[in-house]
Amino acid sequence: MSDFTGKTILITGAASGIGLAVARHLDAQGAGRLLLVDRDAAALDALALSCAVERIAGDVTDEGLWDDLAPRLAGLDHAVINAGVAGAGPIADLAFAEWRRILSVNLDGAFLTMRAALRAMAGRGGSIVATSSAAGIKPEPGVAAYGASKAALIHLVKVAAKEGASDRIRVNAIAPAGVETPVWDAVPMFAERAAAIGRDAAFAELAAMATPLGRYAKPEEIAGQIAFLLSDAAALITGTVLVSDGGYTL
Repeated sequence: MSDFTGKTILITGAASGIGLAVARHLDAQGAGRLLLVDRDAAALDALALSCAVERIAGDVTDEGLWDDLAPRLAGLDHAVINAGVAGAGPIADLAFAEWRRILSVNLDGAFLTMRAALRAMAGRGGSIVATSSAAGIKPEPGVAAYGASKAALIHLVKVAAKEGASDRIRVNAIAPAGVETPVWDAVPMFAERAAAIGRDAAFAELAAMATPLGRYAKPEEIAGQIAFLLSDAAALITGTVLVSDGGYTL
């Protein structure tokens, strides 16, 4: 038996990338019930998992979604707050609508998910992991909205860890740098390079420039690290940020 055998686990942003890798990892570890939230209903429906699955197509920024889900979160053991969007642009040129789009999902959505999870776990205990980013730790030009949202998420995690401790709820964050996920396909520079030399070669080229270890993470690697933070092996770890960046923030 694993720490996840028979457990009820909420994952947002579960249809692709890190969220999908986490769902598959926890399913393989014997999870009892996965509640998977994503805006992409078709991708959720296409997931083939062996455990009981509740597929919830919705927007994490919709407070009404979380009100409606409250009864289904009864008995929640773990939560992975992973839904997020990316964006780039210098502050002077950044439209306020774009700022709000990124902050709405990455921070407002994370807050609503966190609040729902804490309420469901109150008096019972549990563990929560939020996906932040190395961009929330190391400033770079052009990522003000994304970096600010992920930095704020780290602080939200620390406050939640203090507030949840009396209920035996642990709250941590993971801060990856480059991860080989579909989000890169929407970045023009990467898309152009991938078309020219192939996706794997484009990732290798980027990683060689950006990380001392010379490679980006696979979603499955981040999923394993998230599972560790959720598990009993991390029983005394709360309010911390696991930086998984190949040395990018050094």
